[in-house]
Amino acid sequence: MPKYRIAWMPGDGVGNDVMEAARLVLHRMKFDAEYVPCDIGWKFWCTEGNALPDRTVKALKDTTCALFGAITSKAQDKAKEELSPELQGKGLSYFSPIVGLRQLFHLHTNMRPCKSYPGNPLNYHGNKITNPSGEDVRIDQVVFRENTEGMYGGVEFFPLPEAVYTALCANPKMKKWINKGLENVALSTRIMSVQGCTNICKEAFDYAKKTGRKRVTVIEKPNVLRETGGLMMDCFRKVAKRYPDIWADEVNIDAICMWMFKNPQDYSVLVAENMFGDIVSDLCAWSADLVSRRAQTSAMTTPCSNRRTDRPRNTPANTRSIRSPCS
Repeated sequence: MPKYRIAWMPGDGVGNDVMEAARLVLHRMKFDAEYVPCDIGWKFWCTEGNALPDRTVKALKDTTCALFGAITSKAQDKAKEELSPELQGKGLSYFSPIVGLRQLFHLHTNMRPCKSYPGNPLNYHGNKITNPSGEDVRIDQVVFRENTEGMYGGVEFFPLPEAVYTALCANPKMKKWINKGLENVALSTRIMSVQGCTNICKEAFDYAKKTGRKRVTVIEKPNVLRETGGLMMDCFRKVAKRYPDIWADEVNIDAICMWMFKNPQDYSVLVAENMFGDIVSDLCAWSADLVSRRAQTSAMTTPCSNRRTDRPRNTPANTRSIRSPCS
C-alpha cells in the first residue's frame, strides 16, 4: 500500500502540462504515493455551477496533501454567460476554487521560494552601473504570503446593500457614496486580524532563523491603508523583537516594485498580506529567470508561474517552474 495519498488536480489548460511534468519527476524519484484524481476548474463551473465540487472537498479530506495545476477565472458576468443553459438564471456566483481551498482548509501560510541557478541564460544580470562585470546576480528569495485574509478574503458586494452602507457610515468618509447611488457602488473588503498578521510574520522569522538568513522585509502600504497596513506593521515589529539577530526592515509595496528591479539580490525573506504577497512574488519570479522558476507551497503545492490557461493549442508550457524547491 502506498505511503501517501495525494489529491491530483490539474485544473485548466496549462495546469495539465505542468502536472504531467511533475508526474515525471515524482516517478523518477520513485515517490511512494497513490494519486487520487479530483475534479476542479472551469469545466465544472460551466457544467455544474461549482468550480470546486463537494466530491473534491470530500476527497481532499482523505488525502495526505494535494497537487494543483492552474485555474481559469473570469469576471462574474462572463462566468455566468458560460454556464450551461439549464444553470443560468439560478443565482449562481463564481468564486475562485483556489481561494476557496485556502480558506476551507485554513492554508494560511503560502511559502514561495524563488531562486536562480548558475548557467541559465535568463538569469538577472543587472546593468553596467550596478553590475559592471556582467556576471549572474544570485537571487535567493522566499516570499511568505498570508493566504486567507486581506484583499482576497472574498467579502464583496455589488450593488452595495443599504444595510452594509448604513453600518459603514460609522466612518464619516462613507457617507458621500450615497450620492453615487448604492446600485452603482461596488465594495471589496480588506479584512485582517492580529492572529493572521502575527502568524505570517512569525513564520517568516522562524524560517529565516532556521536557514541562517539575516534579513526579513515586510511589504505594506500603511501610509494609505492606515488601519490594515498599520496592523500588519505593528504585528511585524512585535514579532521582530523576538529575533534580535535578524535585520527587520519595512518597505511600501510601490517602493519594492522599484527596488526589486534595481537590486533584487538585496532581499532574502519577504512577508506580506495576501494581495501584496501575490504581487511581489511575481516580481521575485521575474528576477530569478523570468517567471520560470517559482513554486509555492502551503499544504497544497502548485506552480506559481505559467498561469496562462488559454495558450494556443499545441504550444508547449514552460514546465521549469517545478525545479524550484517545494518544501
